[in-house]
This record gives sequence, C-alpha cells and structure tokens, in this order.
Amino acid sequence: MAVTRRRFLHLATSAGAFATVLGQARAQSYPARPARIISGFPPGGINDTYARLFAAYLSEHLGQQFIVENRAGAGGNLAAEVVAKSAPDGYTLLLTTSADAWNATLYNNLNFDYVRDFTPVATMSRGAGILVVHPSLPDKTLAEFIADAKAHPGKISMASAGIGSAPHMFWELFRSLSGVDLVHVPYHGGGPAVVDLLAGQVQSYMGTFASSLEHVKAGRLRALGVTSATRAAVLPDVPAIAEVLPGYEATIYVGITAPRGTPKEVVATLSDTINQALNDATIKKRIADLGDMTLATSPAEFAKLVDEETAKWAKVIRVANIRAE
Repeated sequence: MAVTRRRFLHLATSAGAFATVLGQARAQSYPARPARIISGFPPGGINDTYARLFAAYLSEHLGQQFIVENRAGAGGNLAAEVVAKSAPDGYTLLLTTSADAWNATLYNNLNFDYVRDFTPVATMSRGAGILVVHPSLPDKTLAEFIADAKAHPGKISMASAGIGSAPHMFWELFRSLSGVDLVHVPYHGGGPAVVDLLAGQVQSYMGTFASSLEHVKAGRLRALGVTSATRAAVLPDVPAIAEVLPGYEATIYVGITAPRGTPKEVVATLSDTINQALNDATIKKRIADLGDMTLATSPAEFAKLVDEETAKWAKVIRVANIRAE
C-alpha cells in the first residue's frame, strides 16, 4: 500500500510522540530496583566517602537503595571496566575521578575507552592539593623552593602516593612547568608518604587537603602553594602555584558516570538529584570538611570536563614518559 506524504508525516509524528511518552515513563519508573555505585578504591578513603555520601542521598530521594560496591585495583580500572561492560540501564554506575582521565593514557591495552564508553552524569566536587615541605627545609616560599631545587638538582626529594597517583600527576605537571629536578620517591599510598614526610625521610609532597591540612595548621609541615588556579579559602595566606608558575592547575573531580547508551531520561533523573544534593547543607559541609569544593554540572558540561582533563593529562604523561607499574 502506498503511503502518502501526509500519512508518512502523521506516522513519524506519532512515533516521535510515542518515543517521548516512553522516555518520560521510563524516567518516572526509574529506579524500579536497587542500583550499584562501583568505586575503584578501597573502603575508608575519600572516594569511598563520596560514594557512600551520595548513595545515601540518592537512596532517600529516589526510593530505591543505591549500594556502594568497592572494586579496588589497577588504579580504578577494574571498577571502570565492570561499569563499561554493564547494561546501560542506570543500575550500574561508576564513581569516577580525574584518575580515570589520566589512566586512559597511563595504562596500555585497557579493555574500555574512558571517553567513548561512558556517559557523564554529574560531578560532585573538585579538590586541590597542597605543596608541603618538611620544616627542616629552609625554603619559606614557592619561589625559594624552585630556586633551591634548581641550584641543587637531584638533591631534594618529592614523595608521591605511587606511580599514577594524584600527588604524582600534580608533581609531574609542576616539574614540566618549573624545570626543577627533584628525586621522586613513590610510596604505596598517601598515608606512608605523609608519615615519612613528617619524620623528615623525604622533604616535599603534593598531598591532598585531607591528608595535609591538619599538619599544616599544626606547624608540622610548611605549605608553599596550592594546586588550584586560585587560593583556597581554608589557606588564604598560601599562594596558588599559578601565581609563580602561570598556567599551573591540578585538581581532582569526583562524579558519577554510567555506561554509554544509558537513556537520557535516566541520566537526567540522576543528574538532577545529585545537583539537588549539592545544595543540601549537610552535604556541602561534609565536602568542605574534606577540603574540597562542590561542583555542579550538567551532563554536557561534565562531558566537556572529561574531554579536557583526558587531553590535558595525556600530554603530561607522554612528555614525562610515565607508565603504570
């Protein structure tokens, strides 16, 4: 039977309307069962704290349990692979961080593509680090520290939480812009690095606010600069590294992504609820206590951030010729 142009347009319009209604119904029915938030880090750390904080909020406001599942290993890649290969239905989500962005270049032969295989949902926060030194080091300012390192190449040590960790990435960007030659001392985690720094076994570290702020306030460590583009409210007298090294900025985002192909209506439901959480006074205070800043984005804005961070850290990693251990 021949289909007239008018009949074709009517059918197309009806199909479009049906798809819209179906999408709205799917969004209204989501979630219909418990969902999982997969975290690539062990329980008890800052990433686990974020996962559980927002899982509780989503559970309360969406009427189904959001369960945190820790899949630690390979710098977060085990968790990312689980989510990338899961059904795109909104019931398996990834607690993602900037580590996933630099892992895309840091690791060879990953079984997924961070940009291609995930749908960004919403960000939660953005956190910076602090360049701290042991008080035995005579340098009182960042400029003095850089001058000292250049005058004594290979003499000052810089601890990190391990190859590919945030402190390591922050340091590599610092090294590339400053031209200093520091001895990199990688540890298995930030805790042991801070312990040795406090003992004077290493001389400097680019730790997170959560790991370093207490020691700075107590005078056990000296803060020379923060890694955010501007000064931090909790340390207003400590300059941003960018004040001495223009263009320097190293921060970590935390957010939620879903497998590629997750329905946009489901993504919108999750994104809207997470952004509502960021206006909750209790959650805002908890994020501030962790030393981070709330960061609210739309899925499109988050996708742009992922693209930018992946490209930025890829350049740092390739220039420094870093490979994961």
